[in-house]
Amino acid sequence: MDLENQKRVKEFAEQYGADNVVVLLGAAEGEAAGLAAETVTLGDPTFAGPLAGVSLGLTCYHVCEPEVKAEFDPDVYDEQISMMEMVLDVDDICSEMNAIRDQL
Repeated sequence: MDLENQKRVKEFAEQYGADNVVVLLGAAEGEAAGLAAETVTLGDPTFAGPLAGVSLGLTCYHVCEPEVKAEFDPDVYDEQISMMEMVLDVDDICSEMNAIRDQL
């Protein structure tokens, strides 16, 4: 997650409260999704950005996780995401996201 996005997420969490912010990711790999999720929940593991040492504890999901997918209009999901979903390792992404949420 780049430094500008870290800053935005931190500002939203401060403005609206961590209980009122959910981060929705769309990274193409499990490792990248896990790193972004770790950054917004536990703090920037690289200690390089605004979230270095800052544990926001935000709820974080990937757009391809079943519980998120179920919230979309099926036609919109099919048009916008399903083509990409066919080439992603969705199981790996879900595993990474669950591992991060389990740490909270």
